[in-house]
Amino acid sequence: MKSGPAAALSADEIAAIVARLAGEIDADHPDGVEIVGLLKGGVFLVADLVRALTVRCTVDFLALSSYVAGERRVRILKDLDQDVTGRDVVVAADVVDTGLSIRYVIDLLERRGARRVDVCTLLDRPGRRILPVPLRYCGTEITEDFLVGFGLDYADRYRNLPSIHVVDPEAVSADPRSFDAAVFG
Repeated sequence: MKSGPAAALSADEIAAIVARLAGEIDADHPDGVEIVGLLKGGVFLVADLVRALTVRCTVDFLALSSYVAGERRVRILKDLDQDVTGRDVVVAADVVDTGLSIRYVIDLLERRGARRVDVCTLLDRPGRRILPVPLRYCGTEITEDFLVGFGLDYADRYRNLPSIHVVDPEAVSADPRSFDAAVFG
């Protein structure tokens, strides 16, 4: 990455967190595990996480609609391809905020017969939590700053950054090129 705004988490810091999370998952699941990534942001965590795992694993993805103010439901936009019945599942998410979506996923996988459902998140934002959720594997806690990079986006942009940056969404909205130039050159 070219010289740009200081990263909230550098690529090296993210790599160290992912390695730690993989070690914890390895220790808890010596017989293997199904990793279920939450799209779109979770794909970056899943890719690095499964490469760091030393236990047998399979990978699947689930995409959900976002919660919209005033709505109290989630829709599945892309369902799992594999049956999770009797399997240990680790749900991999880029960030856990309110807990609404992740709680929905936990309940869904338990209803579908998963033997065990754990959550792995790179970023935990407990200050926004509405529903309590068990986070077995937690990378790091974050504040309410608006973040982009390593799967996190603004208007579906900046997911591809190898590090995570704090941005002002109003400033980026007003002039996306200002941030683009800072991080892409």
